[in-house]
Amino acid sequence: MEKAFAQIIERVGEDLQRDGLRDTPKRAAKAFEFLTRGYRQSLDEVINNALFDSDCNEMVVVSNIELYSMCEHHLLPFIGRAHVAYIPQGKVLGLSKVARIVDMYARRLQIQEQLTTQIAETVMNVTGALGCGVIIEAQHMCMMMRGVEKQNSMMRTSAMLGSFRSNTATRSEFLALVGK
Repeated sequence: MEKAFAQIIERVGEDLQRDGLRDTPKRAAKAFEFLTRGYRQSLDEVINNALFDSDCNEMVVVSNIELYSMCEHHLLPFIGRAHVAYIPQGKVLGLSKVARIVDMYARRLQIQEQLTTQIAETVMNVTGALGCGVIIEAQHMCMMMRGVEKQNSMMRTSAMLGSFRSNTATRSEFLALVGK
């Protein structure tokens, strides 16, 4: 990866011997490894046995989970937040694990639509919930820094599974709780 970054830097016309660029290929490779660390994580590792028996059968909502991802089309960041809710059916997930699931999938080359669905399906499958809802709001650097250059654009996606899809009251409660 370091060699590939060196080639890219040279191809844009820069001198890799310039003081500020000498170690850039190494730093860029290390940064890219960090930004895509979700590929090297497994769901079992992320959950780490933090699934607990519970009598709770009311909606659990974790909102404003910051996320950082990379657009798979341009390799530019998109930055935003996720709101995740589920209705437990005998099992609840450790609170931090919801954010870790978001991070695991966000730290891969992504499109926001797929990221939203992956999170919802994973929470639903792991918990055996009656339903799960996920909303992601993000700003995409590929829209802001290049192309149409729209600085205030915001993309919103949602995935509603189980009772969040079939029951309008459940969906409405979720939307109200996250202010949408």
